[in-house]
Amino acid sequence: MSALLDRHSVLLESLLEGLGSPLHVVLPEVFEQNVLALRDAFAAAGADADILFAKKANKANCYMRAAAELGIGVDVASAAELVNALAGGIPGRRIGISGPEKDDGLHALAVQHGCLVAVDSLSELRRLAATAERARATVRVLLRTRVSSQPRSRFGMAAEERHAATALCGELAGAVSLHGFSFHLAGYSTAERAVAANEMIDHCADARRHGSSSARLVDIGGGLPVRYVDPQRWSEFLAQNEPTQYHANKEFKDFYPYGGKSPGQAVRDLMGHPVDDRETLAQRATRDGIRFIVEPGRALLDQAGFTLYRVEQVDDRRGTDGYAIVTVAGSSFSLSEQWFDSDYLPDPILLPPHQAAEELFPSCVAGSTCLENDLLTWRKIAFPRPVRRGDHLVYLNTAGYQMDSNESPFHDAPLPLKVVLRGGDKNPPRWRLDRL
Repeated sequence: MSALLDRHSVLLESLLEGLGSPLHVVLPEVFEQNVLALRDAFAAAGADADILFAKKANKANCYMRAAAELGIGVDVASAAELVNALAGGIPGRRIGISGPEKDDGLHALAVQHGCLVAVDSLSELRRLAATAERARATVRVLLRTRVSSQPRSRFGMAAEERHAATALCGELAGAVSLHGFSFHLAGYSTAERAVAANEMIDHCADARRHGSSSARLVDIGGGLPVRYVDPQRWSEFLAQNEPTQYHANKEFKDFYPYGGKSPGQAVRDLMGHPVDDRETLAQRATRDGIRFIVEPGRALLDQAGFTLYRVEQVDDRRGTDGYAIVTVAGSSFSLSEQWFDSDYLPDPILLPPHQAAEELFPSCVAGSTCLENDLLTWRKIAFPRPVRRGDHLVYLNTAGYQMDSNESPFHDAPLPLKVVLRGGDKNPPRWRLDRL
């Protein structure tokens, strides 16, 4: 990213002007580096793990192709996502299917292509088994289970239903093969995720005692955090954060942990978490012959994409309100943190990088729709010089959930294009449009 901004900012600005604002730039080479780093992290922690990229984190086809070339899998939750993964070169045996109470069409595709299906309820298990019987096939399943720390989750089976589902897998052995257990966990606590994974190992052991010898997989989901900013600066920000720092004194109660652990550190803490007085989670999994499945989205997209906006208007209110409102060509629908009633906090970078002024230019950043709450950045950014119409803003690290999770053709605006960029460090960058 630094090389692109320092050496090739003219190319980025010309792409934005030629292809429209906002413009998403995706970097599959960084995605590939992140996959290799995550593989190394699990290996160093002494754990066997299969990586399934959480496709919902970004729709770009280039990531599917990269995943196929690297031999990792994909986690999907709809028929359209499954079809796109197959079209991107991911074989069905490396595709996991999650989501609550999936429909019969998705079940049929999963059976046909040999996917691994995380079953959310007894009723879904019966429907899936019937689909497999009609196809004269055996479908691999995980039973998604509620964990003790989040018993009120709307996903997964409670203990009594899980026991019944495990027994039913034995009765339906010709159509269903129980391969293990999964869970849904909100939040980024590695300790809580380790405790939940240990519960799933217990369930695998219980299933094997009751005849399901193939129950040796534990799907720990995603939830590997990404570090956007330095942890010390993040702590300092939280200590002095207050409504006066935002447009209209907007108050936010929750933020993504921008200064949290790196994915590698999270893996070390997760696999190294003690499950009793004698061994860690990784050690227990090895002893019990358990292989993990991990479904990272944001963690594989760390620095693998960014978003460009063109400045359309600057309303300088410094004389009255103390800050300006910068309006860009585009909207907050292309920065999805607003969907979570939060603010995307990393500072956007101002292009072109003219010499800094003597005084900072505090501004929030608004979208071009007619909605009062259409702000990309509510926080007052201290830009190093006055912002002008025709300038460009670079929002960094937006590939993970930000750039297309909540996109909308509001006002009949076309959805932003994605440009695939390779090179730019030692070699001149090459670009193409991302196409399905």
